[in-house]
Amino acid sequence: MTRTLLRWVIAVFFVAAGINHFVMPGVYLGMMPDWVPAPGVANSVAGLAEILGGAGLLVPARRKAACWGLVALLIAVFPANVHVALRGHMDGFAFSQAFLWLRLPFQAVFIAGVLWTGLFPDRR
Repeated sequence: MTRTLLRWVIAVFFVAAGINHFVMPGVYLGMMPDWVPAPGVANSVAGLAEILGGAGLLVPARRKAACWGLVALLIAVFPANVHVALRGHMDGFAFSQAFLWLRLPFQAVFIAGVLWTGLFPDRR
C-alpha cells in the first residue's frame, strides 16, 4: 500500500508541476542557464514530459517507461537547479541561498522514489 500511495503522490506532483510549466512559465524560464537553447521550447518539452511521466506512472503497462523518462528528466534539469543555487536566488521566490543548496541532494531522493514506485511491482 505504501508504494501505491507514494506512486500517486509522485504522479500528482509531476502532473501538477508539468501543468505549471504552461501556467507559470516564468518560474521555469528564470531557472534555466543562459546556455540552454530555445528556453521556451525546453520549458514546454519539460512540462509535457512531466505530465506524461506522472500519468504514465499510474498505467501499469507504461509504468517502467514513465519511470525511466522521469529519471532522465530529473537528471536533465539538475543543472538548472545548480544554476539557481549558484545564483543564490530563484526568481519569484524568497528562498534562502542555503535552501537552494539543500534542495540539490533531494533530487537523488526524488529519483529513488520514482524508481521505487516505477520499477518494482506492488506487493499483494
